[in-house]
Amino acid sequence: MDPQPDFRPDVGVAEELSSGVRRLLAPNPSPMTYRGTNTYLVGQTEIAVIDPGPDSPAHLAAILAAVGSARVTAILVTHAHLDHSPLARTLARETGAPVYGFSDATGGRSAVMQQLADTGLVGGGEGVDAQFQPDICLADGETLTGMDWRFQALHTPGHFGNHLSFALDDTLFCGDLIMGWASSLVSPPDGDLTDFMASCRKLRETPWRVLQSGHGAPIMYPQERIDWLLSHRMSREAALLGALDSGAATAAELAARVYIDTPAALLPAATRNVLAHMIDLYGKNRVTPVGDLTADAAFQLT
Repeated sequence: MDPQPDFRPDVGVAEELSSGVRRLLAPNPSPMTYRGTNTYLVGQTEIAVIDPGPDSPAHLAAILAAVGSARVTAILVTHAHLDHSPLARTLARETGAPVYGFSDATGGRSAVMQQLADTGLVGGGEGVDAQFQPDICLADGETLTGMDWRFQALHTPGHFGNHLSFALDDTLFCGDLIMGWASSLVSPPDGDLTDFMASCRKLRETPWRVLQSGHGAPIMYPQERIDWLLSHRMSREAALLGALDSGAATAAELAARVYIDTPAALLPAATRNVLAHMIDLYGKNRVTPVGDLTADAAFQLT
């Protein structure tokens, strides 16, 4: 079932969302990216490009055509996944604009996620842009001002350690942390469910008018969507704890038991989500691994 049947923008065509804000859809649809990556152009005289997207010559041409005679002065990247950040460097060479982000692809990880990364665990899902390196790093709460816009960067890890959201007045460009068409993938070590829940609760405190996400349609009821995401994760947690009543199990085994309606092709992503839950529950002292904490460990109730 299509979660957003009315969201069918034309690929590569700039669509005005509000005064000074346009969206371009990248040509990279997939089960993980939905219709494709949303690239946002903010401003009229000086343009800020948010999430240039995948390394696509066609999408680069579409961005430059939409910019026209204006000048790109900032390239903002929410996070270092291959569907969001690779085109940033090429666009920077074409326009001379600096690339802004939180850090390289490994920044923002919690201690437990860094420990897992050090054991060789690598992220799944959309794929990590290991080459990503911003020209200018933005800290949580830092502001960035152009002739036509003023952003505040918010560090919102959870989907990815170096994930930033960008606030423009009462509009939030929230990357892949919050989406309307699906719940976000949280894939350790780059994704961290403890951080995800904290970031969602942090954003819940502000009465946003609209969330412009990395994929899918604008989210017109932000607080309700955030509440749903938090409730959804808590219900998953309860189901996973219930599944452990019958004994220790690995993340893959738990995914097969709990994600019963998930297509087989998406079970690896579901397994990563389960692993994220187990690590979060381990931090809460609700479960313990049998042996060392690894991606393949069996977990049992504490």
